[in-house]
Amino acid sequence: MADLILLPGREKRAFSGHPWIFKSDIARGKGDPKPGDTVRVTASNGRFLAMAVYNPASQIALRILSYRDKPIDEGFIRTRIRAAVDYRRQFADLRSCRLIFAESDGLPAVIADSFGDVIVLQCLALGMEKYKDVICDELMEELHPQGIYERNDVPVRELEGLPQQTGVLRGTVPDTVEIAENGVRFLVDVKNGQKTGFFLDQKENRAAIAPFVKGRRVLDCFTHTGSFALHAAKYGASDVTGVDISEYACACAAKNAALNGFDNVRFVTANAFDFLKEQCAAGAEYDVVILDPPAFTKTRHNLEAAERGYKEINLRGIKLVRSGGYLITCSCSQHMLPNQFREVVLSAARDARARLFQVEYRTQGRDHPILPVAPETQYLKCGIFRVDK
Repeated sequence: MADLILLPGREKRAFSGHPWIFKSDIARGKGDPKPGDTVRVTASNGRFLAMAVYNPASQIALRILSYRDKPIDEGFIRTRIRAAVDYRRQFADLRSCRLIFAESDGLPAVIADSFGDVIVLQCLALGMEKYKDVICDELMEELHPQGIYERNDVPVRELEGLPQQTGVLRGTVPDTVEIAENGVRFLVDVKNGQKTGFFLDQKENRAAIAPFVKGRRVLDCFTHTGSFALHAAKYGASDVTGVDISEYACACAAKNAALNGFDNVRFVTANAFDFLKEQCAAGAEYDVVILDPPAFTKTRHNLEAAERGYKEINLRGIKLVRSGGYLITCSCSQHMLPNQFREVVLSAARDARARLFQVEYRTQGRDHPILPVAPETQYLKCGIFRVDK
């Protein structure tokens, strides 16, 4: 097995427990390591640091698998998968949850989501691609799904030297799968839906809105397939409007509303920025405004522009909330840190001449565990604020 030796002083990241080591931290290799190999990582003084998968084509050249100086084999991968599933068995509905959350479960760049009888799998790093069959075999043994579907249609794979691809890996997979989340039924398009088909990370946050929507008029912007909107209807909202720019998403949301028998929910196909602006100009008021946009930036380089986008939607959202009502606002931009996002929301409140009372400031669900040493793993922010004007 090859060794990769870090530059002097660059071992701090590994010592801290962070699961990434960058290409710029590497001094040299011993033993001719190849892309995708599992390698030993050592400090400049020869001290062993970690076992990692290696890809010199990526800026994240080393993704750490273990801090023990022992070979990585199929048994190691299977043990990690069993540990990930066992953790979720303690609290989660295994038919509607994230089973593997990449680095947080010690399986870097591997995502597995469970939707009913189907598991959707992503392998986004070259070094983990060779374990794909082992991962599938162990998931089949642990959970006995009807099938496993590959959603590796992600551009980041090309940065790893991997092709984008989709397809059935095990068993059979229907086009659409039904799941239940907090008692609300959803149809999931596992083959063509965004990411793996459905955003599971907001499950606990959707449940958290229950006390604030009963008997209220609710606006849900960036509704996608209606997840927050339908939860509001389930929890007793008198009237719900969901807005999304995608006609297809709104059609899916309407199907989900019909599936649950909700007749007090309507979906509007519109640019949420424009819709919020028009509603403000019309003097509209809502008891609850929910903002759950897609990530406004995927890089630090565009963070300033993302801040402006978040401020604009939150400013208009706050203006639409009647005094005593609630703003429920989210960001899934990894580079927008929790305190930074809160400051953007507070700045929007000041410009709207409103006072916010923080009810809760939440993050992703427990099936998306956070590594405190790796802030990147805490990407989701969800604030529930009472608005006083």
